[in-house]
Amino acid sequence: MSRFTRLPALLLAFVLSWMVLPSAFAVAQQPQMVSVAVKTLNMRTGPGQRYETHWTVSKGYPFRVIGRKGDWLRVSDFENDKAWIYRPMTSKTPHHVVKAKAAVLRKSPNARSPIVKRAGYGDVLRTHERRGDWVKVTHEGGGTGWVARRLVWGW
Repeated sequence: MSRFTRLPALLLAFVLSWMVLPSAFAVAQQPQMVSVAVKTLNMRTGPGQRYETHWTVSKGYPFRVIGRKGDWLRVSDFENDKAWIYRPMTSKTPHHVVKAKAAVLRKSPNARSPIVKRAGYGDVLRTHERRGDWVKVTHEGGGTGWVARRLVWGW
């Protein structure tokens, strides 16, 4: 087989690889999210217990993973604060946090639907379902309903 006979096959392989590559990058670039799996979690200045604790957060609080070092995750929250957390104390259970001054949970994903519960800035919400611009959540203090996505941050 001459190299001219192999050229169409090589060209086809090259073109196909460029068609698949962008979708592989899109998956890789999606931010990884984690939430707190324990009652209280220390947010540290570095990847280890010897580092100072910045602040603490409660169960369910969501984070975007922005780095790793061993079993430690460098994370960012909805206010873009950054810290290190111990990976075994996190989970893949989806949560949101209220980023607006106030948010209402409604009976259905509709702005005219009756209010089920009111939530305030920083409240943690367990995520159940997404439907368009709405997210079905359970408030950390009880009450399940739909909240507008623009009012929350997380998964």
